[in-house]
Amino acid sequence: MVWTACGLALVGTAPGASDKPQRPHPRSRPPGAQWDPASAEIFSADAFGLLMGPRPDFAGVTAGSAPAGSAEPGVPPKADGDGFKWSLLVTGDTLTDEIKDMKDVLAAATANASTFKGGGYDDARRAFSTLALAFGIVAAHDEDIRWQRDAATARKLFGRAGFNCKVGTDQSFAESKLCLEDLQGMLDGNPPRRKPEDEEDFRWSNVAARPAIMSRLEGAEKILAAGVASAGEFGKQRDAILHEAELVAALGEVIQQPDFEYHDDDIYRQYASAMRDAAVGIRDACRDKNYDAARTAIGRMSKACGDCHGEYR
Repeated sequence: MVWTACGLALVGTAPGASDKPQRPHPRSRPPGAQWDPASAEIFSADAFGLLMGPRPDFAGVTAGSAPAGSAEPGVPPKADGDGFKWSLLVTGDTLTDEIKDMKDVLAAATANASTFKGGGYDDARRAFSTLALAFGIVAAHDEDIRWQRDAATARKLFGRAGFNCKVGTDQSFAESKLCLEDLQGMLDGNPPRRKPEDEEDFRWSNVAARPAIMSRLEGAEKILAAGVASAGEFGKQRDAILHEAELVAALGEVIQQPDFEYHDDDIYRQYASAMRDAAVGIRDACRDKNYDAARTAIGRMSKACGDCHGEYR
């Protein structure tokens, strides 16, 4: 698992190309004076009188909706609330593997107090945040997945540990060791031994802080870029690429949820959606064993990330 931040690799993107979403320009104001006679002859006094057919029913169109059949192949339709199908983005196997991977990261970070306070707390913070996000998706997933019954409890326990590991103290070290025991118990088939206080209102922004999410995305981008360095490497790393792609797709959806910073900014949501949809394309290319399609999709994903960081970081 790679935790270090990396540069944004633009793979397969044409130099100088730009498809950034454009912010709307202010509307032009009408002229303050009357039209001159020559200009007035060009325009109709009643434009609506020249239109033919019934007027569109805009009341039946929701904001941000797209015409039927307009989505790219493999891109899931947008859905809100409890009805969202996470299975369109990430499988139970990927979530299960991601959760299992965090055990070794946490074991190394909490080997002893000196290791933890010397920088291990930062690795633990990212691992706990990743666990909290994974269990949050497991709890909301539309398919039966291992640990689903205890996922909400795990989400709270590991989410709180992630926030508390911003600093390396005796208290955060002790909590981290207890959480590692909880994780080991869940891997062995047992429920968490501890029960956190109930949340009044569940919010995705309480599951993991943005820096931890960005670190996980940057780590994924590094693995994905390395995986398409050549067709041969793609063949060797295809399973790892598929895993990372599904995680990126899921996180691209998570960071658009209410209460996250910029969640109500249309431009930010376009970038996040572009990253998510490109990750779905990477996943599909892996399933089809299509190296060129994977490389192109990774280029689109990296460009969306780079453009977003340039505007919002």
